[in-house]
Amino acid sequence: MIAFFAGFLFWYPLLMSLFWISGGILFYMKRERKEPLPLTETPLVSILVPCHNEEETVWETVDHLLQLNYPNYEILLINDGSHDVTGRIAEVITTMYPKKVRFIDMKKNSGKANALYMGFLASKGEYLVCVDADALLDRDALRYMIPHFTTANNGERVGAVTGNPRVRNRSSLLSRLQLVEYASIISSIKRTQRILGKVMTVSGVVVAFRKRALLDCGLWDRDMITEDIAVTWKLQKRFWDVRYEPNALCWMLVPETLRGIWKQRVRWAQGGLEVMLRHWDIFLDWRQRRLYPIYMEQVFSLLWSVLWVVFTVLALCKAVATFEFLGLFTLYACVLSVTCIVQFFIAVQLDRRYDEKLARYYLWAVWYPLVYWYVNTFVVVRALPKALFKKKGEMAVWESPDRGVTM
Repeated sequence: MIAFFAGFLFWYPLLMSLFWISGGILFYMKRERKEPLPLTETPLVSILVPCHNEEETVWETVDHLLQLNYPNYEILLINDGSHDVTGRIAEVITTMYPKKVRFIDMKKNSGKANALYMGFLASKGEYLVCVDADALLDRDALRYMIPHFTTANNGERVGAVTGNPRVRNRSSLLSRLQLVEYASIISSIKRTQRILGKVMTVSGVVVAFRKRALLDCGLWDRDMITEDIAVTWKLQKRFWDVRYEPNALCWMLVPETLRGIWKQRVRWAQGGLEVMLRHWDIFLDWRQRRLYPIYMEQVFSLLWSVLWVVFTVLALCKAVATFEFLGLFTLYACVLSVTCIVQFFIAVQLDRRYDEKLARYYLWAVWYPLVYWYVNTFVVVRALPKALFKKKGEMAVWESPDRGVTM
């Protein structure tokens, strides 16, 4: 049994890495290298910006939104029980740009999903674009996302289009590791999943929705800690298509402290586990079979994380007892690290067209396996009981994350 689990510990990430590499290349060859879809219509778009204690970032975010290269949109700022002066800043912005910006002020912190829900009710647009209050949306992003919904581009069943988040704070080791991670791991996975036809999650920092699709799936789950993962599954279970548009760039801030990363990743892991627990019933419906691989990949990732912790403890115990490490375990780790670096290299080549300076950070990737494998595995172990024993129906409130340092 130990040999079987040891084999799984080695072969699963190795094969998945090769799978992500192949999928990323295939997506590029079939779709990404082609000309973007043409913008033939410019329907009204409502941009929802949920805010909670965003006094340091919201003004810059709105300033970029006001410069979008798209003729027909409105901006809705939703202040969700902020304790700082976010609400006052939003009022000033609304006064300065009354024809473009509207403001919803909620006194109680009820969570991001609830803030988006309120924004949905107040929105006038046929399509919604959700942008985090610390993110800078590229001026051409709407011109890349909106065409996916149009009849001219066979977009009648498109329910959501997820954009391409890019890391903009790069002053520390942790932020540079995340820069490489978003380029090589997250982008590769989204490319590959899009080839499969289903994705695990849209990017909460920047995503466009068809309003009718959100109504059809029942909007966001306000009791789920990661509203982006939850609504992605609800849309796809209702057979709405979710697409990935790498040209729709959005520059975001990432945590630059271990505490900040820990809290963020526990939240992500807990959200993924909550979705798995809520949507296991896909296996009772053969029509949902295209979601099976995405679900099982999450199950295997969970199992791998737990096994990685167990085998790491065994290796350390053997080192203490015999003054040597488990030779096979060490060899596995080395092979997987090399494979990881190869995946990074290929993914950086695919992504550098969106970030000309990306290649200079490639060497930072050598630290990724050492830092993130252990952080992420212990994150999963911590998130598992939080997801299992969470009170049903409890509103998922939020708090201000670590914003890092901008350059």
